Amino acid sequence: MSMTLAQTRYGILSGEALSETSSVFRGIPYAAPPVGQLRWKRPQPPIPWKGIREAVSFSAICPQHRMEPGSFYHTEFYAGKDQVMQSEDCLYLNIWTPAQSPEERCPVLFWIHGGAFAHGSGSEIEFDGANFNQLGVILVTINYRCNALGFLTHPWLDAEMEDGCSGNYGCYDQIAALDWVRENITAFGGDPDNITIFGQSAGAMSVQTLISSPLAQGKFSKVIMQSGGGFGGLSLGCTKEQGAALAQEIIDRLGVSSLEELRQVDAWKLVELSDQLSGRLCPVVDGRLLPDSHEALARSGKVADVPYLLGSCQDEMGPESARRFAAGNYKWCKNQYALHRRAPYLYWFNRQMPGDDDAGAFHSSELWYVFGTLDRCWRPMTEADYQLSRIISNYWANFAKTGNPNAEGLPEWSPCLAGTPTELTLGQRMLNHPVNLDQE
Repeated sequence: MSMTLAQTRYGILSGEALSETSSVFRGIPYAAPPVGQLRWKRPQPPIPWKGIREAVSFSAICPQHRMEPGSFYHTEFYAGKDQVMQSEDCLYLNIWTPAQSPEERCPVLFWIHGGAFAHGSGSEIEFDGANFNQLGVILVTINYRCNALGFLTHPWLDAEMEDGCSGNYGCYDQIAALDWVRENITAFGGDPDNITIFGQSAGAMSVQTLISSPLAQGKFSKVIMQSGGGFGGLSLGCTKEQGAALAQEIIDRLGVSSLEELRQVDAWKLVELSDQLSGRLCPVVDGRLLPDSHEALARSGKVADVPYLLGSCQDEMGPESARRFAAGNYKWCKNQYALHRRAPYLYWFNRQMPGDDDAGAFHSSELWYVFGTLDRCWRPMTEADYQLSRIISNYWANFAKTGNPNAEGLPEWSPCLAGTPTELTLGQRMLNHPVNLDQE
């Protein structure tokens, strides 16, 4: 029988059985609500509870503006399915587990959502762990603070920190969630020593921040970066000075004169002003969580030495972004060779999405396939799509188990070796084909 009760360090949780081999625990607090005086503070430990806490509903998500109705991504991921609560009290995670008992020590996939550091959540319709449970893997999805609520840095905030270092709250949330999972995942039948962190877009950028941070080292065993990792794939990170200048723009537009006043500003006003800054709020090089730029840390070998799987989509957000994403992945592989580390597994997703003539293999399109949630998509998926999804989710699950995506019955995926660099096409034809890692 699937587990529906879990004894965590903070209290007992009651989840929901999905099948004989899958159960889900939703809306688990991994930190104290970051409200009032805890706005723009690093996450604090969750508040313990007495008795049994129900964990059957998703929590509120970080305040954010959602996609414009009728826009491409609204139609793709949100249309008719976006009735979610929003609140600064948003630091919660969700766990899908196949375990029958706490003794099983299943591998864990720890998912960090994308959304340009401005929006998104761990409960989006394309994310679900039931499919991974069938493959013997636990899935964890998390919420974290986004936009100005998660990435504001300013001298006012520096002054109240013992280390004089503000900002990056959304990244600290991710580390706090990872710490919570390491401390409690055995209660759900998971192995705290076998956690794979993975994410897409800003989620992949978040993953790259974690692998680059001394504060997260040793807390995960493997890494997957989808359309956002590598060198220069997306604009990743900024200086402390740039971050403070953006915060000052917000302060000037609000007309506030103190941190106390700023903490009293309505969250929606902060979201509105964040949107006007066009997604420029993101992780900053603060000297603590990020001692240097992501690229500098990677080149000097100060990123985690673990197995990597990474790749991007054929069309992404257009030809230029597709080229840039691929080149960033190639540079990452070359850097691994320069550091004499193991070869990554490199992919290129090129499935032309059914249902229209011009969407192609767009940015985020692989998510339906990774999570095995094709039946939630409006597109007229074919048996070939379901077969592709089964292959991809098996690759991801196998990688989480062993660091190698291959297994009997799957097309062989060759690692991207220094002498013979290749990437695997994930599409209607599964091919390992040679790549030129010097492409720009």
